[in-house]
Amino acid sequence: MTTAPAVIAGPAAWRAADLTPGEWVHQLNAVEVAEIETAARALAASGEALASVVAADFPLPGVGGRLREVLLSEVLEGRGFAVIRGLDPAQLSRREQAAAFLGLGAHWGALRPQNAAGHVLGHVKDLGRSADDPTARLYQTHERQTYHTDSCDVVGLMCLMPAKAGGRSSLVSSVAIHNEMAARAPELAAVLFEPIETDRRGEAAAGERGWFTIPVFNWHAGHFAGIYQRQYIESARRFEGVAPLSAAQTAALDLLDALAEDPAFHLEIDFQPGDIQLVNNHVLFHDRTAFEDWAEPARRRHLLRLWLAPPEAQALPVVFAERFGSVTRGLRGGVTVPRERWSAPLDAE
Repeated sequence: MTTAPAVIAGPAAWRAADLTPGEWVHQLNAVEVAEIETAARALAASGEALASVVAADFPLPGVGGRLREVLLSEVLEGRGFAVIRGLDPAQLSRREQAAAFLGLGAHWGALRPQNAAGHVLGHVKDLGRSADDPTARLYQTHERQTYHTDSCDVVGLMCLMPAKAGGRSSLVSSVAIHNEMAARAPELAAVLFEPIETDRRGEAAAGERGWFTIPVFNWHAGHFAGIYQRQYIESARRFEGVAPLSAAQTAALDLLDALAEDPAFHLEIDFQPGDIQLVNNHVLFHDRTAFEDWAEPARRRHLLRLWLAPPEAQALPVVFAERFGSVTRGLRGGVTVPRERWSAPLDAE
């Protein structure tokens, strides 16, 4: 590992007060919405397998360039996130909703499988599971997720239905957290550049251990990259051969969490139906507040999710291959599943 500078500069090193409210929202106009809806209906009606969609299957001659620029200038090279607003999910069938999101995603990067079943279209929905279950993923509960990263370059979320209350998206710059830790407690910041075990939560492929070992903080080729999920770091201690957290590791993780929880650092966003949020996992940690759902099944909170590998994403250190499968841009990230098993289910399974 090359030593990181004490202060990592750039637009991704933001605190809440640095951002103008709503600067991250990109409103689609009626012509752009119509173009996306037309492409979605055509793809849905084609009978093509949605899990294998590529940009050519979803022509966007008008809005496509604008959407690519949002990814490149804001998500990959800017503050690390953006929201695309203006689609109305109620105007589309479920297959058309899936086609729209997958088609848009194909313009941003390669689709990557999100679980051991090979799903390239995820569903963030309360399935009645609990974080106490070591095989459960937090997106299958109504509980708060806490700040974390997903195992991909960029995660996309499309809101089909918001919660009755709660379920806000919360974002914090991991770069800003690093800078504050380096200033306040450099010895603890240094601890997070050391390898640490994280539980795969039952999604290990054949031949893989039940955990991976990657530092929370990484510096490579002039770029910072964070990877983090506190609950999964702690649950990795259940495996034989994984040592308990040291006092220094616990103190470093506690300080990281305290900074992420500080309103001066994080930003909370409410989802509207149709909103698409793109988040760069390497420079941001994201969270989802706990929520109360509607009683009626049709109104229950439901987000679609994509894990994306843009070919323009930053270089990653070789150690990331332990979780991302590869560090080759455009081909990395996700859970190791044979390509023939990839699928795009239209509802949570």
